Order: sequence, then structure tokens, then C-alpha cells
Amino acid sequence: MKIIEGGVCAAKGFTAGSVRCGIKESRTADDTAIIFSACECTAAATYTMNRVKAAPLYVTMEHLENGVARAIVANAGNANACAPDGMENARRMAKAAAAVLGVEEQDIIVASTGVIGQRLPVECIEAHLPEIVLSDDASERANHAIMTTDTRPKTAAVEFVAGGKTCHIGGICKGSGMIHPNMGTMLSFLTTDCAITHEMLTDALQESVKKTYNRVTVDGDTSTNDMCVVLANGMAGNELIDWQDEDYQAFCKALGEVNTRLARQIAADGEGATKLVTCTVKNSRSEEAAERLAKAVVGSNLVKAAMFGADANWGRVLCAMGYSKAPFRPEYVSVAFASAAGSVTVCEKGEAVDFDEAAAKQILSENEITIQIDVNEGENSATAWGCDLTYDYVKINGDYRT
Repeated sequence: MKIIEGGVCAAKGFTAGSVRCGIKESRTADDTAIIFSACECTAAATYTMNRVKAAPLYVTMEHLENGVARAIVANAGNANACAPDGMENARRMAKAAAAVLGVEEQDIIVASTGVIGQRLPVECIEAHLPEIVLSDDASERANHAIMTTDTRPKTAAVEFVAGGKTCHIGGICKGSGMIHPNMGTMLSFLTTDCAITHEMLTDALQESVKKTYNRVTVDGDTSTNDMCVVLANGMAGNELIDWQDEDYQAFCKALGEVNTRLARQIAADGEGATKLVTCTVKNSRSEEAAERLAKAVVGSNLVKAAMFGADANWGRVLCAMGYSKAPFRPEYVSVAFASAAGSVTVCEKGEAVDFDEAAAKQILSENEITIQIDVNEGENSATAWGCDLTYDYVKINGDYRT
């Protein structure tokens, strides 16, 4: 497997593009993107577990009942969630994209992100979408078009071998705030030229999501619009993957690499964040317990604030572990902080140890920090990702709607 460039255009047969439709008058950049395959794709998706779901999710669920799709159309600036005419406008958006691309409306996946509760001005999408120009090097432009409070695009792509053929998986995503996924991420769009059945693609995506996007938290809020979609057009020419064989494992490994890279980028770009915080729990009784512990730690506002202040307040780590509802024995726990500046052990067997406060502060002043936890009870591990909590998070969300 090799890391490559190209994002959603890295796989054969995929093009992308973006256009400014004017969904929000204050936005001068492009606000609507299309990702398109030269041929029909096997498709799979995961959606938010929030009981309140945006209209585009329901339309996408309908369109993916047959397990195939050709394109994704996505807009920023308006979530089309809890909004007047929501379903009608999501369908009109799909119809507009289908007309531009010359495909069936049922083959269009629809996604939206932005402010909740306001009517989507779909008329401007219908008017301007025909202006879009698709190309095989427009992944980054499409990525920028779906950004809201994101400060930078998020992309990843890999090359791997299946059935003796060179295959590719690439993706883009957006997500900065309202991120505590229980399925996937805010919006994640993945493409591959690998030939794989709908059943195998669905299994692979769901397994990957559990260990990547579902282990990210920025602020504890699960969005109404979360969606992760993968399109597979089979243009790499490999023998169809229809069983959990070696080729399937290679596909899963590649998909996991792309999703891990995207998940880390989301955490690092959390609203107002200055640091990516990774928590790895090892030697746990089960992977589920390790995951609960790791997510509780990176999700703790007190831990996040301590990371912002470069304060080695390890007591907050144990406190978060204690309310995670995961089984562990506090008296067995060791905690260390690590970064490019080194590492320092701050707790052993659930108790304080002497450590150099100045060295610890230097370690926690880096922009990537790892909280290493050893619960000394088993052989399982898990990693979760988050970010620090800064003053700017409140500033960004204090007037997000207005």
C-alpha cells in the first residue's frame, strides 16, 4: 500500500467540480460540489444516529436502496435540516444534478451541511449547477466547496493491490464542529476503482467507520447531517471481491488507512483547536472497553482544557476513565504524555509519580499530543482522537447562525 495524492479523483473514472450557487450571500467561495463516476458504482453509506436527521439523508437512503449510484452532490451553508420544504428541496437538488450529469435522479447521493432550520434556497442551486465544470484534478476544489467552519481541506488517498491489479481509494471530508459521531463523520465522500460487491463494501465501510470516525470527538455533539459514503466503480479491473478473502483484507486495510487519515484531520481541525490529541489505551480486557476509555478521555472538557494550557493534570485523565462505564482497575493504571518533544510518565499504579513539570509542559506544548494509558489487564487496545478546548470554540459557536 502506498500513500498517493488525488483525493476523490485518485481512483480511475472519477471526476469532481464545484460552483458558487449563492446559498449564503456572505460566502464568496464555491458552495456546491459534485463527484461523478464514468460508470455505475456499487455504493454504501453510514448515517448519523441522531434521531433528528436532515432531509438529504432520507433522500440518499431512498436512492441507495438498490445499492448503486453514479454521483454525489453536496452543498455548504445550509443543512436543509428541520427546514421548510426539506424533502422536496433535497429531491430538487438531486434532480438538478441528474440533469447536469445526464443520469437518473435515483443515482444521485445528496448531502448538505450548514445552518439548521432555514429553508434551502434550492432555486439558486438549480440555476447555477449547470455552470459546474468537472475534471479529474478537482478534488481539492470540491473539498473547499463543502467546508463550513473548517480551516483547511481534508483529503487522503492510497494505492493498493487486489487480484493482481493496482487499485485506488481516495476521499475528502469536512468536519470541524458538532462532531461526536455515532456512525461516520460530518460529511465523508470516498471513491474507489476496486471491483467489490455491495455486501462486501457495506461490511468494510461499517467496520472501518467503527474504528475511525466513531472514535473522533470535538465537542460531544452528533450532527443531524452526518454521512459517510463510498462509491466503487470497478474500473481497476480486478476480479470482483465477493468474499472475505485476501483481496478483501487488502481493501479493508486501504480503506482503514484513508479513513484514519481523514478522522485525524477532522480532530486536528476542531473548531478553535490548536492541538490534535490522541489517546491510546492498551492492555485492556476488551477492545470495547479500551475504546470507551479512550473516547472518554479525549471527550473530557477538563482534559481538553488542560491540553490547551499544556498542564500535565493527569488526574483529569483518570477521572474521565472513571465515568466511562468501562471496566478497569484504577490501581493498575499507568499514564504518560508524549509528543515530538519526548514523553513523560505521570502516573503509575493509579498514583502520582515524580516528574519534571517543565519537561511535561514542553511536551504538551506541541501541536500533536498523545495520552498513553496502560490499564495492565489484558491484551486489547484502541485509539481515539480529539483536540484541545480553546477560547475560540465559544467565539465560533456564539454567533454561528447569525
